[in-house]
Amino acid sequence: MNYGEFGGQYVPQELKGKLDEIEREFNKAKEDEEFLKEYEYYLKQYVGRPSPLFYAENLTKYADGAKIYLKREDLNHTGAHKINNAIGQVLLAKRMGKTHIIAETGAGQHGVATATVCALFNIECTIFMGAVDAKKQYSNVQRMKLLGADVVEVTEGEQTLKEAVDVAFNYLLENMDCYYLIGSAVGPSPYPEMVKFFQKVIGKEAKQQIIEQEGKLPKAIVACVGGGSNSIGLYNEFIKDKEVEIYGVEGAGQGTKTGKHASAIYNNKIGVLHGMKTYIMEDENGKVQDAYSISSGLDYPGIGPEHAYFNKIGRVKYDSITDKEAVESFKLLTKLEGIIPALESSHAIAYGIKIAKKYDKNDCIIINLSGRGDKDMSTILNYES
Repeated sequence: MNYGEFGGQYVPQELKGKLDEIEREFNKAKEDEEFLKEYEYYLKQYVGRPSPLFYAENLTKYADGAKIYLKREDLNHTGAHKINNAIGQVLLAKRMGKTHIIAETGAGQHGVATATVCALFNIECTIFMGAVDAKKQYSNVQRMKLLGADVVEVTEGEQTLKEAVDVAFNYLLENMDCYYLIGSAVGPSPYPEMVKFFQKVIGKEAKQQIIEQEGKLPKAIVACVGGGSNSIGLYNEFIKDKEVEIYGVEGAGQGTKTGKHASAIYNNKIGVLHGMKTYIMEDENGKVQDAYSISSGLDYPGIGPEHAYFNKIGRVKYDSITDKEAVESFKLLTKLEGIIPALESSHAIAYGIKIAKKYDKNDCIIINLSGRGDKDMSTILNYES
């Protein structure tokens, strides 16, 4: 599937047949009432959905603007939105008769979610993770191993998420019988549309919940964007509501002017990465540059193709938040609301505080709290020292 000029399938010929098979089975599954019933059963009884939409009264007072609501994906089983997609794709892999699942992970939450669901269904699981990320997210690595996954630390290049994806694709080419469970709305078609399908429950719930609580739509919705799965899941239900402003927040790292950042939109170069055409961190010679963010989940040198399309047509405003701003918001939300957010989500919190001031106090905005911050405690402590 293409999103305007973005998306597509830029992969070796031997992978095209496998992707076509996945797409055929996915298209059947999403119309199959029994499949959807099973998926929804696990979302409710295993994941714990629906996740709450919490009115952050203390944060609202601090921001001194619109009412701020937090979509509490951090309260899902395993602590993030990633489990929604992992459940869906593992059920699809089972339907296809697959007995070995591989996945990439940056912050570790997708790896944990995949390992969790594979444990539930007794399926072999291999997780690829950059060695730098594995060190930063030590507790998540141990969780994956306890769940029975084989965690392969990738030592090529910058040893972060990009390299984990590279190695996972190479492994897939050599082991065509396994199923590659991509965790973000990236990669060759049909992965971006599959991930959106399994994450759109976020926006569906949030829309119903805000209407129940406020009797109206929000003025704005905000989510962080690495590859962009939590954000695309939130946006889906609101994208046609023109009165709702939509914001995507990338990692500005040490500052977009420094070159040490992960804002593919700011970089404004279109190229091919991991089987898709999109905005990427590419230099003048067409070489993919290293992305940088304090947050492992945002440390990716590209963005999902549908996000690229939304940026191109102007439906979503993409901006970025620095490490420093994210850490400050991490601490702020923890102290004001007793909620410890993931560093990824902290980027969205920081930006939500900024835009809240532009709206009336009777208005409301929704910030997607994509995950919890247990995994980031050592990073926060090291940042302070």
